[in-house]
Amino acid sequence: MTTQLTDQDTDHPDDRDPDAPARLAEPDEPLEPLEPLEAADAYADDQLPAPRGASRRLLFSLLRPHRARVVLAALLLLTQQAAVQAVPLLVAYAIDSGVPALRDDDNGPLIAVAVAYLLCALGSGVLQSLFIMVSARINQNVLLDLRGRIYRHAQALSLDFHDRYTSGRLISRSTSDVQSLRELLNEGLQEMLLILVSLTYIGGLLFYLDVGLGAAAVFSFVPLTLLVRSYRRRSREKFNERSTAIAAVIVKFTETVNGIRPVKAFRRESANDVSFDRLNRHHERINGDTLMEMCRFVVLSRLIAAVSVAGIVLWGAQRVRAGDMELGALAAGALYIRRLYDPLDRFAMLLNSYQSAVASLHKISGLLAQRPDVPEPEDPVALPERPIDRPGREVLFDDVRFAYRTGGDVLPRFRLRLAAGETTALVGATGAGKSTLAKLLARFYDPTEGRVLLDGTDLRRLSMTELRRGVVMVTQEAFLFSGTVAENIALGKPDATREEIEAAARAIGAHAFIEELPDGYDTDVRKRGGRISAGQRQLVAFARVLLADPAVVILDEATSSLDIPGERAVQDAMVTVLRDRTALVIAHRLSTVEIADRVLVMERGRVVEDGAPAELVAGAGRFSDLHRAWRESLV
Repeated sequence: MTTQLTDQDTDHPDDRDPDAPARLAEPDEPLEPLEPLEAADAYADDQLPAPRGASRRLLFSLLRPHRARVVLAALLLLTQQAAVQAVPLLVAYAIDSGVPALRDDDNGPLIAVAVAYLLCALGSGVLQSLFIMVSARINQNVLLDLRGRIYRHAQALSLDFHDRYTSGRLISRSTSDVQSLRELLNEGLQEMLLILVSLTYIGGLLFYLDVGLGAAAVFSFVPLTLLVRSYRRRSREKFNERSTAIAAVIVKFTETVNGIRPVKAFRRESANDVSFDRLNRHHERINGDTLMEMCRFVVLSRLIAAVSVAGIVLWGAQRVRAGDMELGALAAGALYIRRLYDPLDRFAMLLNSYQSAVASLHKISGLLAQRPDVPEPEDPVALPERPIDRPGREVLFDDVRFAYRTGGDVLPRFRLRLAAGETTALVGATGAGKSTLAKLLARFYDPTEGRVLLDGTDLRRLSMTELRRGVVMVTQEAFLFSGTVAENIALGKPDATREEIEAAARAIGAHAFIEELPDGYDTDVRKRGGRISAGQRQLVAFARVLLADPAVVILDEATSSLDIPGERAVQDAMVTVLRDRTALVIAHRLSTVEIADRVLVMERGRVVEDGAPAELVAGAGRFSDLHRAWRESLV
């Protein structure tokens, strides 16, 4: 039977005239090439768009669970700075009251000053230690929470996102960007709070000592404020560029390491060296620009500070001479003014950390602001109970159309039914739409229009847990995680016993080779399962499916990368896996099609042939040509 993926129905062949011959489809319109996907991609930039104020809300949400500790840290800091800033007042008291009392042989005021000084020093040290301990605990918990959020959110985001946003950028978000925030929280934020609190105390105390001194200090900060604003504006741009530059370095490094085999096979080492050196030098240049901005700020701020201190002291000395100010007040004021400008160098470094952290936080908030294209349903439902005597579940693509967000229909509108317990093979050239069809069934994507139904239930109404219990997809790569063979098989059923794991492996035909491994089922397969062959990885993946016991199985070119012996072993395992299940098998090797009940031949997003394998082989259509070419290749 033949049909096309258009507005026409593509139901099960048994629903049609059984005597109709297999033939090529005659579509209502010619099969034109699909539109190229050249639309602008929002994920092309390193910095993802985020709502206004997202960074601030993210930071507050990270701190909210630690409100009590934040309040405690603030109280400790305020008390500690009160003890520190009391010292110049003690100096003023000693000059104005202690020294005159000493002339009258009264040592009491100076002794009181000495005792108070020692208590302030001891108290400030103890309070600062407590503040560091409390703030360090807050910082570690915040960073732990942030890394967890990035990891969980990256897993929750849809396949469409991961197809276009590189893994190197995700690694950059969770490493270098989190590291920038860590440096600010662990060192910079504490120092910045100390500076802000001390400036507040000093300003108030200067006005307490003498209104004129306080006003002069405030006036001297006008040029400094303008300088800081200018520095923040210029350095923010540089730090955004620096964060993007280091992300590009990480992306290049990650891609090279992940693709090390083709790099060596095509001798790309020298070309990669040139490309990496260019990215590395660009990062070096941007980093140098940020340092130059800081140097410019330090020089100008020191010049402003020196002029301001000298002017205020000379003006104050004239007032002391005229009797308008006490000498002790001038001495304390000079100490406070000096303390007012001392942190400027540290403040420049803190602004660097702050700008770097702000740039990183903005990129992290942009990532966390992305919403999954395949969301969990708000009111999920359960699949209907499956009759014991009925294998698999029925699948219906109901008026489905699919296009990627960058434009162009990949699958035109169509209707397709897969009968429960039936094995359907999808064949066709690369780019025909086979994998897209399979990904819709696995709900890696949602249809642009229409519904995909499993026993009459829209996949969008099923929770991901319920869906994964009912539908499992095995890819060509058969990805294995670092860990033991048993752990990889148990991925399909985490609470499985060792007996259940071994039974699944025996049924698939994997038990023998697993037993021959150094530690049997406890052998670590290492990164990506590199310790075992491609065929063995497929057998482990099939054992994982058999243990999960889904009603629907999708196999995406499960034998395309295997040799003949490996292919035969995997095909024997496929028969076991697909028995009594609804199956959709994407096949490049037509030997895989022989186990199917039904074959769909796809071309440019449409089904152009539909029927039993033997029926299509006997016809004069595309599948017959493919089968004949395959047979000739075996001669």
